[in-house]
Amino acid sequence: MEFTDAHPGLSLGFSTHLSPAPISPPNLSLSASVPLQLLEKTDENKVRVENGDDREEDEKFSLLGHHMRFKRPREASPLFPTNPSKCVAVESVHEARRKVVRSWGNEPLQVADPEIHEIMEKERQRQFRGIELIASENFVCKAVMEALGSHLTNKYSEGMPGARLYTGNQYIDQIELLCCERALAAFDLDSDKWGVNVQPYSCTSANFAVYTGLLLPGDRIMGLDSASGGHLSHGYYTPSGKKVSAASMFFESLPYKVNPQTGYVDYDKLEEKALDFRPKILICGGSSYPREWDYARFRHIADKCGAFLMCDMAHISGLVAAKECASPFDYCDIVTSTTHKSLRGPRGGIIFYRKGTRSRKQGSVHGEGNSQFDEEKINFAVFPALQGGPHNNHIAALAIALKQVASPEYKAYMQQVRKNANALASALLRRKCRLVTGGTDNHLLLWDLTALGLAGKNYEKVCELCHITLNKCAIFGDAGAVSPGGVRIGTPAMTSRGCLEADFETIADFLIRAAQITCIVHKEHGKLAKDFVKVLQNNREITDLRNRVEAFATQFAMPAFDI
Repeated sequence: MEFTDAHPGLSLGFSTHLSPAPISPPNLSLSASVPLQLLEKTDENKVRVENGDDREEDEKFSLLGHHMRFKRPREASPLFPTNPSKCVAVESVHEARRKVVRSWGNEPLQVADPEIHEIMEKERQRQFRGIELIASENFVCKAVMEALGSHLTNKYSEGMPGARLYTGNQYIDQIELLCCERALAAFDLDSDKWGVNVQPYSCTSANFAVYTGLLLPGDRIMGLDSASGGHLSHGYYTPSGKKVSAASMFFESLPYKVNPQTGYVDYDKLEEKALDFRPKILICGGSSYPREWDYARFRHIADKCGAFLMCDMAHISGLVAAKECASPFDYCDIVTSTTHKSLRGPRGGIIFYRKGTRSRKQGSVHGEGNSQFDEEKINFAVFPALQGGPHNNHIAALAIALKQVASPEYKAYMQQVRKNANALASALLRRKCRLVTGGTDNHLLLWDLTALGLAGKNYEKVCELCHITLNKCAIFGDAGAVSPGGVRIGTPAMTSRGCLEADFETIADFLIRAAQITCIVHKEHGKLAKDFVKVLQNNREITDLRNRVEAFATQFAMPAFDI
């Protein structure tokens, strides 16, 4: 029989000095012959254990008339060693464990994962030694990069500031609120009239959150056709009817198109289609449209068919912030954007939504002549409807970028982006190239290669081998996105590296030379992709152009790169 709770570190047991006679159950009556003696200490002082070591005395007492004692552990507990040398040993073990944790947590990438480090270094060199002309890419500043790789990635913050699912978010709340404040300031918006959500993981996520917040499954949306410069998230499906994006899977979409002769949005046909289709959301904005948007005309059409007007300004948001192009905020109900591209921030999305109730024109088919945009609809759609915890490192990095967007230096940068785009367009036009719409109003241009008999994917590949990155792009009249007839070229990234108009004249020469090489390979080997790529491997003209491109590109610094 043992009792373990009577005294810490002791157990209760019968003494070896007890009588061997059987013990009958005690009589607890007042007339019992055995008096109640609870915890009565004895006069014995010490016992000797089997190994001969002297230990502290075992305390003896009587329980119900029987002699009993506390049993002490034969060996000291490893958690509470009585031997000083053992205490030192335990402390050494603990310190060794702490060192292991510190060592494991503080290893630099080169030590922790040499394989990934080597690949990342190759990508760093690729960016530095090449010419970046993809219109949706840019180079972030060092402060943005530091925030992205910070301890903020450790924290879970599901919910909105002041209403999180987790504790410990007081500083995360401060960062997100500051980011929202800076987002409104960057676009000169009144916080009483506009709200903003900075949590979306991308602009595609932001767009789908808008649909989820304002529509029911199966409701109708209407955006620019992909071949006309629209985006997949606006409801794209293939000519055969295959639904590609989630927007087209969960909502009914009907695209509008550009005029095939001019390349501009055909507003008359758009209005005719919208009045027949009656979308609940009309979308303006695209990913490959080089001209301004007539937001007033869109507002007129949206009011006539009773639709919310949404702008996806992912590509031109930097120009909008710098007031280098028309602002959609004067006319739209919702505005979404990426946070990289021309904004030069981290990769993510953002949603601006008009607050309060806005009256609609008579004849509206939605509601009773008004529409409301409140925080609950949009914010609930972002979380918990579609996303989990926000990426706090991204939100901090975005706040940093938005502070820069509001500066005079950023406005000068965006002005240079436009100057460079116009310089490149003029240089290509002088060399008899065909540009969609004949030029550009923003940061990008579309080069129609069909006049040269080239396929966009083949020209893209030649450029890549020469360390020039741009992307094939569908133009109106293409059979589909599999073999598009054009390429999209943008100027923000190389402007971030310090290129000016004269530098883009040089870049135009490189682009023309790449087109000539592509034409030669087409004539000699045909356009079949497999054979085409194979014959490029040891092409001397490509090697020569690549060397010229690298010599040019390495003249320019890279933001946040120690090269």
